[in-house]
Amino acid sequence: MAAICHCSMCRRANGAPTVAWAMYQESQVVFVKESPKLFASSAEAKRGFCPVCGTQISFTAEFIPGLIDITIGSLDHPEMVTPTLHYWDSRRLPWIQFADDMPRFSEFPPTE
Repeated sequence: MAAICHCSMCRRANGAPTVAWAMYQESQVVFVKESPKLFASSAEAKRGFCPVCGTQISFTAEFIPGLIDITIGSLDHPEMVTPTLHYWDSRRLPWIQFADDMPRFSEFPPTE
């Protein structure tokens, strides 16, 4: 799944009005050079950052066991991953409007 998140936690962690994520099974993800430095952004979630430049790279949480989100903007070829939906649209900043017809979920979308 690839999606655009509008939640306030992602906005603050990335310093951006939205964040584009690609979700993978943790077993599918290998960090080539160095694993991200982890920060517990809440009791149930961890965000991974580049230990050199500070760019947010990943997100894991107890409510999505075995899955890892990777920020699409941190990929070497972000143009190869196209989001297919919006989530936490109930938290979208009112001045953000996307000219697309992708589904919008007021909270987290179904993962099945």
